[in-house]
Amino acid sequence: MTLMLLDSASLWYRAYFGMPDTLVSPSGLPVNAIRGYLDMTSRLLVKYKPDRLVACLEGDWRPSWRVKLFPDYKLNRIDEEGEEDEPDTLSPQIPILLDVIDALGIAMVGVDDYEADDLMATFSVKQQGPIRIVTGDRDLFQLADDKRDVKIVYLAKGISNHDLVDLKWIADKYQIPGDRYALFAMIRGDSSDGLPGIRGIGEKGAANIANQFSSLVDVMKAAREGDERLTTNIRKKLLESADYAAIAPKLVSCALDVAIPEMQIGIPKQPKSMKKIEELKNEYGLGASIDRIISALGWN
Repeated sequence: MTLMLLDSASLWYRAYFGMPDTLVSPSGLPVNAIRGYLDMTSRLLVKYKPDRLVACLEGDWRPSWRVKLFPDYKLNRIDEEGEEDEPDTLSPQIPILLDVIDALGIAMVGVDDYEADDLMATFSVKQQGPIRIVTGDRDLFQLADDKRDVKIVYLAKGISNHDLVDLKWIADKYQIPGDRYALFAMIRGDSSDGLPGIRGIGEKGAANIANQFSSLVDVMKAAREGDERLTTNIRKKLLESADYAAIAPKLVSCALDVAIPEMQIGIPKQPKSMKKIEELKNEYGLGASIDRIISALGWN
């Protein structure tokens, strides 16, 4: 009874950069992201055999409440028009891919003012496990939960050599208790999201702190009180970043209470529109990729 959650933007970015740009439609439009996304999804369906599947989308990639907390949030990714900077040949593929997903009848959702991460986090606490979250984004490691059987299918090494991340994997990789990844990430920061973390404390220092404390509130309390588990230098750095530390838990942690609309999330037993699928398949030259996902969905 596995639920698979697809971090769709992460998948199509990885597909775009992982598939050759020589994959084009009959009219010459690049379709490498579309075909790569469908092929990755097909292989994941065959491997994990979920009975529930949701393609999660960004309602907002810079939610207003996160930007209000920290105006520099993802500011490094904005282009000259104030939109998310993405390759010129990727943008036109996304609406077509969404049309394909819709025609297949796969559940697809984005909620205004929330990122896909927040949707996946909410699903992970409100739905029964097993749950497999497919992403190339390590931010989602914070959702790993052995009791509820929530694991991250981490695509950093690609679909054929991905890691299945659970608490032991996190502990082995970062030398911290597996359930303290969020705390570790708050302190370390994340340059790709424009998050500074606690300035002057890197990954090793963040791991040392995460081994001794379970929350950033406890860490900051220890810093203020001169707790000897923290060196003088570390206490100084923590206190210098006190303003950031105050907002980091809400900023970095995924929301767990998104109002996700009611929807059917079971693997579709038949396409929503085979006519539309055939039209998209022919117009964009998606042949083998469409055939593979139809087979993976068990419609053959």
